[in-house]
Amino acid sequence: MNQFSIWLSVLLLGLSSIAFAQHQELSEQPAIWEKKSPTDSAASIRNLADLFRQGTISGHFRSFVMRTNNEQTLRDYQTWAVGGGIKLQTASLHGFQAGISGFFIYNLTGSDLSLPDPTTQQSNRYEVGLYDVANPSNRTDLDRLEELYLRYQRKGLTLTLGKQLLNTPFINLQDGRMRPTEMEGFWGEWKSKSNWQARIGFLYGASPRGTVRWYSIQNSIGVYSMGLTESGLKADYAGQIQSRGILLNNLQYQHANWKVEFWNQYTDNLFNSLLLQVEREKKIRVGTLFAGAQWIRQDATGTGGQSDPIKQYVTPNWSSQAFGFRSGWKNQHWETSLNYTRITKKGRYLMPREWGRDPFFTFLARERNEGLGDVHALVMKAQYRAKKQPYQVGIALGQYQLPDVLNHRLNKYGMPSYRQLNVDLRYRFKGTWKGLDMQLLYLYKQGLGDTHGSQRYVINKVNMSQWNWVLNFQF
Repeated sequence: MNQFSIWLSVLLLGLSSIAFAQHQELSEQPAIWEKKSPTDSAASIRNLADLFRQGTISGHFRSFVMRTNNEQTLRDYQTWAVGGGIKLQTASLHGFQAGISGFFIYNLTGSDLSLPDPTTQQSNRYEVGLYDVANPSNRTDLDRLEELYLRYQRKGLTLTLGKQLLNTPFINLQDGRMRPTEMEGFWGEWKSKSNWQARIGFLYGASPRGTVRWYSIQNSIGVYSMGLTESGLKADYAGQIQSRGILLNNLQYQHANWKVEFWNQYTDNLFNSLLLQVEREKKIRVGTLFAGAQWIRQDATGTGGQSDPIKQYVTPNWSSQAFGFRSGWKNQHWETSLNYTRITKKGRYLMPREWGRDPFFTFLARERNEGLGDVHALVMKAQYRAKKQPYQVGIALGQYQLPDVLNHRLNKYGMPSYRQLNVDLRYRFKGTWKGLDMQLLYLYKQGLGDTHGSQRYVINKVNMSQWNWVLNFQF
């Protein structure tokens, strides 16, 4: 039996007994903190102290154990992170509220994440994201002011100014480490009484996942690995980008079983990204059939961030296109789907990884297709929520055909073609242990492309497995 047959057998066996649980969907509101929404209490507020006394306090404690196993000759990594945070949200006074939150993290034990692999000299990729990617040797001084905002809510209108959580296709919380990506700026949402919804925002600051600092938008680009230019030279745009910020807007229409979304993100002096997504559902006797399609178009604007090609994020004539399709079936407990993404040869799909994960239907946790062109991705997913017990387990299998690692124009990070298996188990405790939930995520990535005899295209990319064990407590 060949390897693909083995993988397919594992998938089919898994569908008979377990189910898949995604990370938070991009269409959902951020759920980092327990939802608590104070009602407008102007009549009972006599002074500033009452505004805080009648507010809400939320807490979140998190334990995260991660282990990455590479090929035998390459370095393995493991770590155990713990942390906690508090959020205070004031009572509402004539629709106005303020919020503030912060979080601390400790590296309890594990590998020295500042040490590169001795064979390839490649740095740690996954575990360091639990702490501070800008200072991998920092184990204890890991605290961050996260949210700090003023918000106004009235009927279907919500306006927020300051540091906040956002979940959009291009800018989002990302797929899970200790803390999410946070953004700073203005954000507005409007929901009509009919079927329309609109969002608009201007963002000028970011604190990427795996960091403890706040950056301007232009300086947030390049905090993570920068990869190579289209000519194959090492990119060097960190701290060199010139951009005043991001203008992001969305219009959504939902009626009966149809949902249509339009997103446009204009990043000053860098690029413009447009997304159109259409989804449709149809009820049948044994559940619901669903399908979706998405189109993404990107074009360079201005100088691409800098006039020097080595310091540019994009070249001035750059553009890219991507298409996605999905179809599936679901009922009250099960959901299965087949998903496909095509990024054309026109150019790399680019979006700073500091700002969020891929919006593609074929996204699987712990890998991305950002920085790539000429991609064919096919992913089978299945998910299930138990009828009476608070658990969900799942499986997903994807195959990603990518350009050769030496094709620098279409492969920014030297990622070979691969096959990925994700198995995800989650359990939410009840009774005495209410507020506690657990996740166990296992993944394996098998290399399919030519690595030209270089292990630098293998370590932390393919022929590797990873275990993630996460405990959360919210109150």
